[in-house]
Amino acid sequence: MKLTLYGYWRSSAAYRVRIALNVKGVKYNQVSVNLKDGEQRGATYKSRQPQGFVPALETPQGTLIQSPAILEWIEETWPSPALLPADAMLRARARACAAVIGCDIHPIQNLRILQFIRAEYGQDDAGVTAWCRRWISDGFAALERMAEADGGAGPWLAGGGPTLAEVYLVPQMYNARRFGVDLAPYPRLVAADTAAQAHPAFAAAAPEIQPDAPKEG
Repeated sequence: MKLTLYGYWRSSAAYRVRIALNVKGVKYNQVSVNLKDGEQRGATYKSRQPQGFVPALETPQGTLIQSPAILEWIEETWPSPALLPADAMLRARARACAAVIGCDIHPIQNLRILQFIRAEYGQDDAGVTAWCRRWISDGFAALERMAEADGGAGPWLAGGGPTLAEVYLVPQMYNARRFGVDLAPYPRLVAADTAAQAHPAFAAAAPEIQPDAPKEG
């Protein structure tokens, strides 16, 4: 099956999709949509993704948008190795971890929101960074409590290996480091992130090694 992933090297949502495809061993081509230059707002890209967001995944049956829907399609199309545990409670746990990040952390610190608070509220770099740290830290505090309460196997958040929880966590940890969030209060999250990044599928999805990543990082 020929797949083309439209994304951006530093997009958390595109990062998730790269991880999932890599875990499944699915080959795909990448096309960069330069968010920094506003390419996502152009008519050409919006004909593919009406919101002007990345990622978009072009398949033989049509183009998929929104990373949660894309990830579900990947899981259903290539069920093994699974990103959702067989146990119903563990599946719910993985989905809950993903939702904390995908619904409550990531959307309010992505590029368009940061551009808005700069333009409309006059925030400088320090203000934008403080905004990001606040919402990442709040979300991570909740995730850490969830991990402590659930007592997952080993370092993983929802089972005995990487699941959808880590697919969402690893890109958000990347953002947390980018914005200088103190990760010391979140040892369970750090442990899960460290274990996941040692997995070849996660390592191959890292932003800095993507074809469109700037040489200087």
